[in-house]
Amino acid sequence: MEQVMPDFITYLTNERNASKSTVSSYCRDLERMFQFLDGKGIKKTDDVTPISLNSYILYLEKEGFSISTVSRNVASMKAYFHYAFGRRLIEKDPTRTIKAPHIEKRVPGVLTQEQVTRLLEQPSRNTAKGIRDKAMLELLYATGMRVSELIAVQMEDVNFSLEYVVCRDAERLRVIPLGRKAKEALKFYLKEARDRLLCGKKGNYLFVNCQGNSMSRQGFWKNLKEYARKAGIEEDITPHTFRHSFAAHLVENGADLRDVQEMLGHSDISTTQIYMEMAAGKVRASYKKAHPRAD
Repeated sequence: MEQVMPDFITYLTNERNASKSTVSSYCRDLERMFQFLDGKGIKKTDDVTPISLNSYILYLEKEGFSISTVSRNVASMKAYFHYAFGRRLIEKDPTRTIKAPHIEKRVPGVLTQEQVTRLLEQPSRNTAKGIRDKAMLELLYATGMRVSELIAVQMEDVNFSLEYVVCRDAERLRVIPLGRKAKEALKFYLKEARDRLLCGKKGNYLFVNCQGNSMSRQGFWKNLKEYARKAGIEEDITPHTFRHSFAAHLVENGADLRDVQEMLGHSDISTTQIYMEMAAGKVRASYKKAHPRAD
């Protein structure tokens, strides 16, 4: 079966335009499947049946793999056998009747706009650290970056005149608009705090810690939790809460879902769809609360 893999990988890369991480995931998933089938005496792609694949899915579930991991494995096997069938390497596609386990969509935790405002007011403007933290929080909320992307921003990634910031994720670069509040906070940080934090050191990272080195995820998370406590926010909060809040507030206020998808760097619009569903849920709740004949 594995002799098909080189051509399948070429197909994923050249025709499906899959990222390196996606290709790696397919390879890992399929290698695990090949080993299982080989252990059952199934050596050829043509010998694979829906029964043997369902046995493999049950094996994954019994081994304690999460529903999302099992679902991803099913997607990998479907892509592989669909490719083999399309290239006439097999007479039947054994995955045609295979279904992935249902994944319940978890509604992400988000802050209200009032909570975000309170939290953004917590960092002190009288210390270099506070000025830096204010700029980081404003940029995080303004762009929806992941914290790993935030701490990786370089000096040249910020364009004040055209009002955008370049975000570097694992796969590609994204250009995200820079709002007025974030722009003001960043300019104040560069004018009043960054050189003080660098302590004479040279560095190209936009945000640096109190020793003049690049910020860490753990350091930023610790600061965020302290500001949330001061703001009286009782919900458990992480840097990703800001990302969810950014997206939810954009959609609530009428932003196009495709634009939000682009800013978040989601490869699939269905991942972004949850924010539209959240917004619709709020509208339904308001309707039921306010309309005299809703109940």
